[in-house]
Amino acid sequence: MNALWVAPVMPDYDSARATFSWRRERSRLAGLPDGGINIGYEAVDRHLREGHGERAALRCIARDGSTQTVTFTRLAAESSRFAHVLETLGIERGERVFTLLGRRFELYSTVLGTLRAGRVLCPLFTAFGPEPVALRMELGNARALVTTRELYERKVAPVRSRLPHLRHVLLLDPGADPPPDTLSLPALTSAAPVEYTVGPTDPAEPALLHFTSGTTGTPKGAIHVHEAVLAHHVTAAYALDLHEGDVFWCTADPGWVTGMSYGIVAPLTHGVTTVVDEGDFAPARWYGILADQHVTVWYTAPTALRMLMRAAPRSGDATPATRHDLSALRFVASVGEPLNPEAVHWGREALGLPVHDTWWQTETGAIMIANFAADPVRPGSMGRPLPGIEAAVLACGEDGRALVTGGRVQSLQEPGAQGELALRAGWPSMFRGYLHEPSRYEACFADGWYMTGDLVSRDADGWYWFVGRADDVIKSAGHLIGPFEVESALMEHPAVAEAGVIGRPDPLAGAIVKAFVLPRPEYPPGTSLQREIMAFARRRLGPAVAPREIEFVEDLPHTRSGKVMRRLLKARELGLPEGDVSTLETPEPAGTAGMSGKEP
Repeated sequence: MNALWVAPVMPDYDSARATFSWRRERSRLAGLPDGGINIGYEAVDRHLREGHGERAALRCIARDGSTQTVTFTRLAAESSRFAHVLETLGIERGERVFTLLGRRFELYSTVLGTLRAGRVLCPLFTAFGPEPVALRMELGNARALVTTRELYERKVAPVRSRLPHLRHVLLLDPGADPPPDTLSLPALTSAAPVEYTVGPTDPAEPALLHFTSGTTGTPKGAIHVHEAVLAHHVTAAYALDLHEGDVFWCTADPGWVTGMSYGIVAPLTHGVTTVVDEGDFAPARWYGILADQHVTVWYTAPTALRMLMRAAPRSGDATPATRHDLSALRFVASVGEPLNPEAVHWGREALGLPVHDTWWQTETGAIMIANFAADPVRPGSMGRPLPGIEAAVLACGEDGRALVTGGRVQSLQEPGAQGELALRAGWPSMFRGYLHEPSRYEACFADGWYMTGDLVSRDADGWYWFVGRADDVIKSAGHLIGPFEVESALMEHPAVAEAGVIGRPDPLAGAIVKAFVLPRPEYPPGTSLQREIMAFARRRLGPAVAPREIEFVEDLPHTRSGKVMRRLLKARELGLPEGDVSTLETPEPAGTAGMSGKEP
């Protein structure tokens, strides 16, 4: 049985919002001696300065299940070595260091060494093929790359000629006969000092570059600054309820923003122990990690939860909580895409805990809206804005985007009204630009608001509810239909493991709702099941919203961050060009690619 061992960090939401101040929250950070802020210093140096160097920073689990514990002292030493290597190689402050590494200790020392040295870190996802790797390194003017020999030879060497700015490729395992124009990272770090003094760092100095893909155009490089660490730290306390002594596991791959903000930075700034699993997704492995490592706070993705749900019988004699000792687990949260109500209910039954949905984007840099530990979860809701975050629902035009008239927008106040979610600009982790694309960045803002592109509604109590991306919403016979609402209803049927919903053009209605359904293994697809699910959806949603067509599929296309690619479903349905598929999940040996990564 799970137990809430400590009081929530934020026991009263209204009081916390009323008294919140980013300036006052700054006192949570150690800060540099000169008054500046450096992400790496907050994650590493502060703990040594405060006498906590021997605390367990990382608990690294290898593919074979063996585990090594890394203290903050060791993390400081190895990241110091890497910071010195960057200086020795002539990588200048502000230049970009790319990583193409899986979840392993060397990634953490590389990331933190880069940040402590004032260079800009850009992580790449290991399941990317050569083309998306080359495109992002070209756009980011990569100066250095840290990777393995195997990944280099398969994904970088074939496109190296396209990367004239790439000065150094540092291999973790070069071997006796390293590839041409590469360097041995172990040889360089072994000769480097184990102490490094973090230099003056302006809070507005660039620190991280995260690429995020839109539905059209090239990937966008979102720039984040060192001041973002304040939001990482504060939101990990308020939204993820991190306490001293916690064992924290964020399953997101560090190639995505969640794996960086909450897989590396936030937990280390709090001094908690972070679980790092190099292995691939497997239900037994994941439950074993939760139990064996005594994980207290677990941050994962809806896709992962659905995979666990699918692996478990709908009616069984034992739940995961009875087969594994999950008594240490006290808080579960999800991110990456909207959390279906069915997953919340499953969490209560299988884990003994509800799953708390959170909402944010690559551009926001940190959690903006969440279901909090002290509040009852409202299944299907995104939650409420974090203290210090002002959100609004803006009136939209025919294109589903916020109406901007004379530079002004209209905020909708009535409960249940649908519009574009907007955030008042100015929080610490807000992105500060799209690399090389100032006009694209400026187009995201109007009247002091950052416009997210997500359509939502807000109920009378201030909880937000996701409707869909502006370009996903279906307009059918005068109705605006959010695909997430339909997908969530379908997943309540016991035969449905997962669903993707699109609007198929119709000459009479404009569009009709079509659902692509992945059935559970114990339910053979066929006309009878199709009719049963359709009738179920009509009862739940009404005939105006329920799918008019259902097609059974063996799989659904996901981004590597776990989202169902509705635009790809639609393109295939209509015979249209598929467009950019560089973020499409592939069967590469990343294992957890489709469920542990995150591109909010």
